Amino acid sequence: MSELKPPDLRAEAFLLRPWRLDDLDQLVAAVQDPAVPRWTRVPEPYGLADGRAFIEATTKSWKDGTSAPFAVVDAADEQLLGSIGVRFHEEGAATVGYWIARESRGRGIATEALRLVSRWVLTALGVERLELVTEPANIASQRVAERAGFRREGLLRRYLVVKGERRDCVMFSLLRDDL
Repeated sequence: MSELKPPDLRAEAFLLRPWRLDDLDQLVAAVQDPAVPRWTRVPEPYGLADGRAFIEATTKSWKDGTSAPFAVVDAADEQLLGSIGVRFHEEGAATVGYWIARESRGRGIATEALRLVSRWVLTALGVERLELVTEPANIASQRVAERAGFRREGLLRRYLVVKGERRDCVMFSLLRDDL
């Protein structure tokens, strides 16, 4: 894919925008919550150098069109609420992943952010299949996927290597035709 232009993706309470270096302190603080590295590939421990490398890599990925990583921020004061990103694959497919900061959970932010990103990817970018994988025990993430319109496809045995361990995942998908 060629360079991506970040879209204007907003909900009433939050917006999705590219990461900036001034997000660094909030990013590092948010991922100290043990649930974030437990359910994602975020390394543990996570410090300023990790955050800076992540933010710098996100800028590059927008330019080379390999992914579209967003900071989820409060619409009023741009406080960090979470992260959502899409990785693009061959032949019209992509994968989405997300996390929400502990103090922002339970407000529907993950579901609405997932809906916004999914609609943009499937309509504006012409992707035909958007995939989401989660560990079988991550029931909260599975509920988010289902509320956002994703369909559960099945268990992928030992599908992903996370922190050196091969783990099972539940596959969900959303097709352009599902919108």
